[in-house]
Amino acid sequence: MARNKVKYIFITGGVISSLGKGIAASSIGLLLKSRGLRVTIQKFDPYLNVDPGTMNPYQHGEVYVTDDGAETDLDLGHYERFLDVNMTKDNNATTGQIYHEVITKERRGDYLGATVQVIPHITDEIKKRFEALAKTGQYDVIITEIGGTVGDIESLPFLEAMRQFMFSKGKSNTLCAHVTLVPYIKHAGEIKTKPTQHSVKTLLEIGVQPDMLICRSESPLTKEVKEKIALFTNVAVESVVDAHDASTIYEVPLQFADEEVDEIVLEKLDLTCPKPNLKEWKNFVSNVKNPKKEISIAVCGKYTEHQDAYKSISEAFVHAGAANRVKVKLSWIRAEDIEKDNAEKYLKDFSGLLVAPGFGERGIEGKIAAIKYARENKIPFFGICLGLQCAVIEFARNICGLTKANSTEFKQTEQNVIDLMLEQKKVTAYGGTMRLGSYPCTIIKGTKAHKTYKKDLINERHRHRYEVNDAFKNILAKNGMIFSGICPTNKLIEIIELPDHPWFVAGQFHPELKSRATNAHPLFRDFVKAAIEFDSKK
Repeated sequence: MARNKVKYIFITGGVISSLGKGIAASSIGLLLKSRGLRVTIQKFDPYLNVDPGTMNPYQHGEVYVTDDGAETDLDLGHYERFLDVNMTKDNNATTGQIYHEVITKERRGDYLGATVQVIPHITDEIKKRFEALAKTGQYDVIITEIGGTVGDIESLPFLEAMRQFMFSKGKSNTLCAHVTLVPYIKHAGEIKTKPTQHSVKTLLEIGVQPDMLICRSESPLTKEVKEKIALFTNVAVESVVDAHDASTIYEVPLQFADEEVDEIVLEKLDLTCPKPNLKEWKNFVSNVKNPKKEISIAVCGKYTEHQDAYKSISEAFVHAGAANRVKVKLSWIRAEDIEKDNAEKYLKDFSGLLVAPGFGERGIEGKIAAIKYARENKIPFFGICLGLQCAVIEFARNICGLTKANSTEFKQTEQNVIDLMLEQKKVTAYGGTMRLGSYPCTIIKGTKAHKTYKKDLINERHRHRYEVNDAFKNILAKNGMIFSGICPTNKLIEIIELPDHPWFVAGQFHPELKSRATNAHPLFRDFVKAAIEFDSKK
């Protein structure tokens, strides 16, 4: 196998956003990994925020957190779920980070009096980051997804840096795959290739000739359509890839395998590899597409109108459903609706309740009411981050008699069972200052958590400022709450559970961030299993 040089694949997009560049990058990565290559994927985002950590979930969707504590784009979640490889802060870069670095260097005097410009200074910084992961010596292929669409003003420095980089590395070491739209115009009864032609033309004006087109469409492309696209874009017809809508995103790698995308990539990059081993992936996709039954689970949250805010949670349920051979049907319940009406109206028909993470006071009383209903009616319950904190508040109020129990995030009382972490009390800036990334957790033997993980020590990813207040541990424990997971370094409570309940477990961390397509997270897997058992007794 030729491994003397690192090879680079660039994924760009045209016409409209949300075409699935992240899924395309992940699918190509999976196919190459299945052939024995060491692959990683990085995302370059054209916004000026340093990271998405301070952005509204309605605008940006979920903030994905890596083991090393980077707050990143949600596409990194797709990369990890498909490749089963951990990403780092080096796998995501933003315009904000790049300009911050260049301006910092200018203030230090690193440019020796030169006029600092987009070219070469910004483009050089981008190119440096294109290559950073290659210098670790850990990878054979690095896939780089350029955010936004071709023609966006803010994407131009990235595309210019990409053009320079591809030119310097040579044709056999670089490849550009352009994801584009081939719409079906219903009233004309025709598939239209013009948007793709214009998109490629825009890319050519920048000086980049795509090597492959990944054509997104509602239905399969005919041979004639592929030939027409090839003719007008200077792309070989076999490199015009049909990427029509699939029933699940996890089918896309198999679709790409049928289109021989990996073969095209290997030929263009002058690589020789064994045939792909996709057996495990095919079994997983088969389980997703052919469930034995369906179960309904409610997700109570604050951003339910914009489900990208909970992307990793919904995908973790796909993985857990496949592991249990069921389809998990999620219903997104607004916490404020429960606040206005009552929990029973919204939750009585479900076999499980997940209370989602979030920040701020809005909808909190709705979440607490939902947890009370699940606890009293023995409905399997799973709380994540803020979901754990709401569960502690509910238990303190209704079981421990602490009627003023609350979190200092929402209301200052003499019964703040949830309080700001000690190291957070002096923090004034918002960006990147939470407890972020992977931390250890010791699991107490004999608990549901231990039965689920089958380990004494785990590591999970965090993103929070508040914790269970030590001053109330004793009264909570005396009334029956079990602290089944404790951080060994600072004794923070990581997992709580209730013993007299079929499945009532909550974690201060974000388990959804470590769920993988072919390796469901243990907590999600066992929560779904508990929901199946609850459903069978209805």
